[in-house]
Amino acid sequence: MRQTSIRVGAIALALTVAATPAAATSHPDVRQPTLTGFASLPAQTYVPASEPSGAALGTAPINGVQPPFADQPVQGFSGILRAGAGTYEVLSDNGYGTKANSADFALRVQRIAPVFRTGAVDVLGGFNLTDPDGKVPFPLVRPDRVLTGQDFDVESIVRAVDGTYWFGDEFGPFLLHTDRAGRLLSAPVPLPDVRAPENPYLAGGTPNLPSSKGYEGMATSPDGRYLYPLLEGTVTGDPAGSLRLYEFDTRAGAYTGQRWVYRLDAPNHAIGDAIAVDANRFLIIERDGGQGDAALVKKIYLADRRDKDGDGALDKTLLVDLLNIANPRRLGGFGEVFRFPFVTIEDVLLLDERTIAVLNDNNYPSSSGRTPGQPDNNEFITIRLPQSLHPDPRALR
Repeated sequence: MRQTSIRVGAIALALTVAATPAAATSHPDVRQPTLTGFASLPAQTYVPASEPSGAALGTAPINGVQPPFADQPVQGFSGILRAGAGTYEVLSDNGYGTKANSADFALRVQRIAPVFRTGAVDVLGGFNLTDPDGKVPFPLVRPDRVLTGQDFDVESIVRAVDGTYWFGDEFGPFLLHTDRAGRLLSAPVPLPDVRAPENPYLAGGTPNLPSSKGYEGMATSPDGRYLYPLLEGTVTGDPAGSLRLYEFDTRAGAYTGQRWVYRLDAPNHAIGDAIAVDANRFLIIERDGGQGDAALVKKIYLADRRDKDGDGALDKTLLVDLLNIANPRRLGGFGEVFRFPFVTIEDVLLLDERTIAVLNDNNYPSSSGRTPGQPDNNEFITIRLPQSLHPDPRALR
């Protein structure tokens, strides 16, 4: 069944709940993390006049939605950047969850604008990731060299000082560098001595990283020189639940050899995103695999690589419990305690020294954390913190 595509930049996408009465810019004084903005992009939103997608999902309904789709869904937000004037760039990941079922999903950066006054999200366009100059040395799915979810699983995004982009991939894991239009500038940069099962160079060898557990988060230093990509999974031989945080020098185009450890609260947890607050501190999303009422751990930590307690891992301070956010104004039509109960929460952004934005990856059409049996929308929330994070001003660019 063909779904109606949304005309880009022209139609506000209506909520299924009451309109949100207040925006994220009101800056209230709060004593606990408090919801200040809520907007929602309907799950069944597609890139207009794009290409069919989801053929490998079969034809049986998933959460009431029947694949395949006549167009590319606007979904899977796994990284976020400012784009100016209240707009943002969000990264759609590999598509439908695996290398095998995502060959017809074009990797894409979407441009969106939340409208907190109404609770809607406008889709303003975007661009696909491509390799017109043949930088990728292994075969791609499409002869036109538009990158797909079978080629890479991009999960993190950084904009460099010169306006180019760096992406963290899970399949290699690789780092990808593109120009402003998403065209690859160089060959994918592999991570030395670490390979996932999907790595195209594995050649029958033994992987030492679990499937799709490569670069889930990636921060950049305030001066833009270094990238800090964070694995989602534990490398074979490392202690259970320990994740490697690497340092990559963008000037040299190489890893520096420095690395740190982020220790999960439990080995079965995963990280969802990592961004820089300053030269030493990061915001890191940690989550369990539950959704809806089964969601127990959805947290944002402030992590410090200076390891002041000397335990060999980043120091962690709980910043926000995403299942227990104060909502005194009942934004979005929810109660006084707001829950963000999604299986994958993969976007965090500093808006100012006391306000963060958080988005979910809705895994369309598979996740149903908000309403059982219905595909999740992409929700965009803002949270006011009780105290300033005192970020480096360059982290707010």
